[in-house]
Amino acid sequence: MAEEKRLFLLDAYALIYRSYYAFLRTPMFNAGGLNTSCIFGFVNTLEELLSKEKPSHVAVAFDPAGPNFRHEMYPEYKANREEMPEDIKKSIPYIKEILKAYCIPIIQIDGFEADDVIGTLAKKGERDGYKVYMMTPDKDYIQLLSDNIFIYKPSRSGSGIELVDKNKACTDFKLKDPVQFIDILALMGDSSDNIPGAPGVGEKTAMKLIEEYQTVENVISCASSLKGKLQDIIINNAEQILLSKQLATIATTISLSVNEEELVMCAPDMEAIRVLFESLNFKTLEKRVMSRLGGFVTQASAPKPAPVAQQSLLFDLPPATEAPAKPEVTFKTIRDVPHNYILVDTPQEIDDLVQKLSLVSEFCFDTETTGLNVIQSQLVGMSFAWESGVAYYVPVPADHAQACTLVSRFKLIFESEGIGKIGQNIKFDILILKNYSIEVKGEVFDTMLAHYILQPEQRHNMNYLSETYLGYTPVHIEELIGEKGRGQLNMRSVSIEKIKEYAAEDADITYQLKERLEPELTGFNLDSLARTLEMPLIYTLAEMEYTGVNINTKALTDYAVVLREQILAIESKIYTLAGVQFNISSPKQMGDILFERLKIDENVKLTKTKQYSTSEETLTQLISKHEIIPLILEYRGLMKLLNTYVEALPRMINPRTGRIHTSYNQAIAATGRLSSVDPNLQNIPIRDENGRELRKAFVPTSDEFVLLSADYSQIELRIMAHFSKDANMIEAFIQNADIHTSTAAKIYGILPEEVTREMRSKAKTANFGIIYGISAFGLSQRLNIPRKEAAELIEGYFKNFPSVKAYMDASIAVARGKGYVETIMGRRRYLPDIHSRNATVRGMAERNAINSPIQGSAADIIKLAMINIHNAIKERGLRSRMILQVHDELVFDVYKPETEEVKNLVIKEMQEAVNLDVPLLVEAGIGNNWLESHG
Repeated sequence: MAEEKRLFLLDAYALIYRSYYAFLRTPMFNAGGLNTSCIFGFVNTLEELLSKEKPSHVAVAFDPAGPNFRHEMYPEYKANREEMPEDIKKSIPYIKEILKAYCIPIIQIDGFEADDVIGTLAKKGERDGYKVYMMTPDKDYIQLLSDNIFIYKPSRSGSGIELVDKNKACTDFKLKDPVQFIDILALMGDSSDNIPGAPGVGEKTAMKLIEEYQTVENVISCASSLKGKLQDIIINNAEQILLSKQLATIATTISLSVNEEELVMCAPDMEAIRVLFESLNFKTLEKRVMSRLGGFVTQASAPKPAPVAQQSLLFDLPPATEAPAKPEVTFKTIRDVPHNYILVDTPQEIDDLVQKLSLVSEFCFDTETTGLNVIQSQLVGMSFAWESGVAYYVPVPADHAQACTLVSRFKLIFESEGIGKIGQNIKFDILILKNYSIEVKGEVFDTMLAHYILQPEQRHNMNYLSETYLGYTPVHIEELIGEKGRGQLNMRSVSIEKIKEYAAEDADITYQLKERLEPELTGFNLDSLARTLEMPLIYTLAEMEYTGVNINTKALTDYAVVLREQILAIESKIYTLAGVQFNISSPKQMGDILFERLKIDENVKLTKTKQYSTSEETLTQLISKHEIIPLILEYRGLMKLLNTYVEALPRMINPRTGRIHTSYNQAIAATGRLSSVDPNLQNIPIRDENGRELRKAFVPTSDEFVLLSADYSQIELRIMAHFSKDANMIEAFIQNADIHTSTAAKIYGILPEEVTREMRSKAKTANFGIIYGISAFGLSQRLNIPRKEAAELIEGYFKNFPSVKAYMDASIAVARGKGYVETIMGRRRYLPDIHSRNATVRGMAERNAINSPIQGSAADIIKLAMINIHNAIKERGLRSRMILQVHDELVFDVYKPETEEVKNLVIKEMQEAVNLDVPLLVEAGIGNNWLESHG
């Protein structure tokens, strides 16, 4: 039986754009600073196709530059489309070179779009006996579906595929034939392509019309039978609808001189792929691809002919944009670098190592453990390095008493104030050693944090840093213990020789990274930020995490009962209003109830799976349209509170300590703010009564202690006043006036005592919204007021606080000139998209230019206060401890006899952390639980 012929046709730009936007908030960069996100996403998608489907024939279609035949019919075609983002422009030559290395033909025809190339090849392939798969996220291709033509739709991340066939499309869009999808497009138009369609006709109406009348021609001829405004719309826009149909029709008969042999999937150039991937720092991807290609068998005995295209595949790759703090490296093959890694496992060898360590000014150390839970994990070994290429590994016995004895021999070294300590995510190692009565001291240098300071939006793991700065790929942990899952080994199961090489290499590489990163911190004037803030904070956070927080589990159990009763009561009300019982947690069932049964809104957006959107954003906009909406939002909030916190927190109590130990992340948020995990205490809801109730469960250590909460008052607005030098705003803070009342009085031109609660509320929203660069549309949505009123509110705000507007404009100008903005402590936020011609991308960068210095400065200030408070508590020998940081708030477990001393100390250090043009105000309270102390 002959092998089935399967032709895969890839819509290049549709896949590239999809990858670009998937990584927009977490972009990837290579060593030279090139944004490699869309390249990586595209190759991931390509690899998934090749590895899973093993196509016999394949081609990739690109849109050519310049106009196509549709512009001759309608010059405004695609006129509204934003110019291609610069990062995509720089990526295209790399993607084409990668396709060339894969031996995959590129087809690009002047005057025609990729859709037309794919449409023509798909229909020709079907006639020639192929099963044809069009790989694209673009729904326009639905019109081409047939018994042998399919859409092979990838996910944004390149992981996961949806196969759309003729029957599915006809069911989803109520069509008799997929070609009728052109008629739906003709009616609803396409804003991205600037296809006009019929004004006011959306997808839902278009589907109903075509289901009834079959074609737009029939709709037009029967327009007089339509009702209301729809009749006028169709009659008055008949020519426009017919033009839209022409524009939406994919050409299937363009002239293409391509034959089967040119599309055969044949052997790739593995060396070319390797070189390209190494230049892009795709090491993990390279390993995966090389593994797959190792078994590749060419399906063509002769070399493949040149691809069909009207421009050459031989591109001069553009130079990568040089990002600050990015070195040029020559990549070395895996573990071919000379080194001397020494096993230290006898008493004499340990004494010799301790002696050597005592003579150095600094050393790097790393711990190997049985797990990642710092409270419960055991030491397996320790490694040390203080010169490149040389490192020592000390195995640690499993017996805890024996382990403590061995580790204690290093106590004086670890606790020496005069010897610097180097590590990668060194907080973890500091916490592990606390379990063995070791208090690490001395100046620390964390390579993860050093890179975070230099390049806050990139990755900071050791493998990435090693490949980027040293051109070296370390041993991956999976090579020792296997992939995650039930089969994964414990580090104690690994042979001593393997673990010695792995652990010593970690210390060696981390030491070498410090040698590379430290000069860059100095060169970019970021050494002070590292030395005075981020590095010392490690000790503060380690102490907080190790101390943990006490939880009243009975309070949570009792509260769970109350919450469940509230949920059941709201559930009953929702069912009554809906007139039927349904699964409230099901978006599909919820959408059907709201928009089919209750018909709350006919214009609600459909999701990509053709379901009604029931997102929080959508429902919030509809909150005044039906009394069921606020109940649904309340139901969701209570369910999240119950599942995420009330029921989950007791399960997170550490059995050894009886406390919860969150972990603070310093190297996540580009603004400098801390985040926390396991549990995430930054997201505990506090604005509603039920959320605040949760704080009752956070209690002191014992009856001898109380909780102290200290919170900065409106710190971001005070920083705005300081940065903008706005006289009105500064005066309000100096006079200790209510800033929101003062703002409302200025905007509305009235006396402060005349400001109503509603006016103050609007002014408060404007105050905080403007910090985040809110638009008139955004403010109107947030306040549920007309856009015109929102615009007038913003205009009034800037009129009365003119220096705020000047600051915002200046921040954007600084970002454009320097490529970054800075916080009060010199922290940088790089904004490469500030020059983008894509308005959406550029707008996001401009908002970050305004907000990052403010939000980042708030983070700097509270971090500095935390360090000073932590040091003061230790210096005074107090029993009280700092246990939580949540945004602008610090929480302390305070020994009762120290209450006044600690309260005064905390307020003083928080208020005097930095000198601003306005006073920093701290509100502090004492209580027997977090809610009481917060006030």
